[in-house]
Amino acid sequence: MRSISSLFTLLLTLTWFGTTPVQASYSTLEPDPVHQETLKSLAKTLRFGHYKKRYLDDELSSELLDLQLERLDPSRLYFLQSDIDEFEQYRHHFDDAIRAGDSEPAFIIYNRYQQRATERLNFMLGLIEQGLDKLDFARDERIVTERSEAPWPIDHQTQDQLWRKRLKSLVLNLKLSDKTLEDAAKTLSRRYKNQLHRLSQSTAEDAFGVFANSYAGLFDPHTQYFSPRLTENFNINMRLSLEGIGAVLQIQDEHTRVVRLVPAGPADKQGQLKPSDLITGVGQGEEGEIVDVVGWRLDEVVELIRGPKGSTVRLQVSAAEDKGKNPKVIRIVRNKVKLEEQAAQKKLLEIERDGQPYKLGVISIPTFYIDFRALQAGDPNYRSTTRDVERLLGELIDEGAQGLIIDLRNNGGGSLKESVELTGLFIPQGPVVQIKDAWGRIRVESDHNPKFFDIPLAVMVNRLSASASEIFAGAIKDYNRGLVIGSQTYGKGTVQALFPLNHGQLKLTQQMFYRISGTSTQNKGVTPHISLPGRFDITKVGESSEYGALAWDQVKALPHNSSQALSQSQLAAIEQRHRQRADTEPDLIALKEEFDHRQQRQLDSLPLNEQALRELRQRTEAEQLQIENRRRHAKNLPQLATLAELQAEQPSNDDIDLEQDALLREGTEILIDLLSIQTTAMH
Repeated sequence: MRSISSLFTLLLTLTWFGTTPVQASYSTLEPDPVHQETLKSLAKTLRFGHYKKRYLDDELSSELLDLQLERLDPSRLYFLQSDIDEFEQYRHHFDDAIRAGDSEPAFIIYNRYQQRATERLNFMLGLIEQGLDKLDFARDERIVTERSEAPWPIDHQTQDQLWRKRLKSLVLNLKLSDKTLEDAAKTLSRRYKNQLHRLSQSTAEDAFGVFANSYAGLFDPHTQYFSPRLTENFNINMRLSLEGIGAVLQIQDEHTRVVRLVPAGPADKQGQLKPSDLITGVGQGEEGEIVDVVGWRLDEVVELIRGPKGSTVRLQVSAAEDKGKNPKVIRIVRNKVKLEEQAAQKKLLEIERDGQPYKLGVISIPTFYIDFRALQAGDPNYRSTTRDVERLLGELIDEGAQGLIIDLRNNGGGSLKESVELTGLFIPQGPVVQIKDAWGRIRVESDHNPKFFDIPLAVMVNRLSASASEIFAGAIKDYNRGLVIGSQTYGKGTVQALFPLNHGQLKLTQQMFYRISGTSTQNKGVTPHISLPGRFDITKVGESSEYGALAWDQVKALPHNSSQALSQSQLAAIEQRHRQRADTEPDLIALKEEFDHRQQRQLDSLPLNEQALRELRQRTEAEQLQIENRRRHAKNLPQLATLAELQAEQPSNDDIDLEQDALLREGTEILIDLLSIQTTAMH
């Protein structure tokens, strides 16, 4: 095998698009000697350390080839069918290669990807050079938006047509955003030249990393290999989450995707950026040029987004269902996320219904936190979720709270210890969660403190409530201690740990959570008692949407003393009252209509005729505006003339506000239903 020192540059002259030949430069990459031991170490750690027992065999090898191709070319736009046919020789060979520490077959596939990608980018630059006015925007044709199951292009001519349509679609969307053809040519030319430049900078680490992560991804989506450089990028991203806009990002295909928002961070407070949004451009200050970042590396995007505290960054984003189209610009003032702002917060709500006054407490918990440093130092006043909630709840009770809502929406988890101890505030004592390791051993985390608050309780969750949030919500439901309200939770019921390798490190899934009922939170999450409209499509957001997610299963249930706080007849009565409100309450109707509208926008194909696309865009925007104006009419609010007015009114997430938060408002109505039904039962 040749060493990395023999790396050379290939030059390819492209002529089939009928314009001036363009010189495409890319490097043929070869495995570094260190990769041999890394691959063996990776295989050993996965084999003996991962929760899921998988063997290096032909079945795994076959899956690995498919996943490698999917990760390199998810839309089947780069590789030709002849490439795929050639790669078939490796379908049952990867297992043997991994045992030997041989990543050369993976490098052959990666190098072919580089070749095809370079060809395609130069093809697009050639079309742009010919002139975008040569594209026929009056022609009646369509572009397929989802190609993950499409056939691979049979030849270059077939591929040319796919990419011509792709260019036409991009230009049309820029035109509909009031860009001239000249502007579009500049934007797209710069984009493809940047992508070519990035391809030319690819290293053996990049090729090995794709292969190693495809291999790790066969075990579960949270098991990841980090090369030394990727480890640095990961750390940069974590710093960004605390010293920028407060968002965790990842690369998805050519786009930068928002994975989650850091609670109480600038983006979370601003309220417009959402998890799963795609960032397509970044601008500095109030008027700086929006730089197109499609195809950029994550660390390069992060570098643009980071900046001094108090400065402004403008993000050009599209909703996930729009796949980079219909962009809007979001203005965010950078700041450092203050840990104290991530702490639990309370509010006492005074509500009157049917002439009866109610006082309800709301405690919002953005994350499960604990100050380990202060705890280890012996500080008796160390901060933690449980200690803060206990204090806040005591204050609310002193203020006359008759019931409590624990708001865990968007809470992605945190300290397992805190989820167990927080549960302990609401149950006399007993088991809270079961944790099974890779060898089948089960340990039980329990609450041993008999002290608890016997206040009527509701827990609000949504699709982004994960991990520790699911442990708490699941325990409250299993103990029949209170109502769980919202939408099905994320379904992350696994635990990861970092393991150093001889070169880089591996994040490895080692354990799985189970509720005291014996059911896992993995994949299925926690299903609420009362379902409320959600923003996220559970087929696209959540553990169950991830490739290779570990399956749901169950273990033996633990004996526990269930509360008598909620009977089945009471639950049925509460559900019936909620449905009656949901059929008439303008905000709830609008939320459901908006979700249905987003689902309808996910078309299998889009027109490439300018007039047809413009009409589709106008119809879509008109429908969205109609939903909002129907809601406003029902609430005697002034009508809006444009969507721009609606976007300008987007609320921030700074405070607990019933007027802005329709779901929380319905949560209070449901809790009042519980209080009134329990009061009637007592009499």
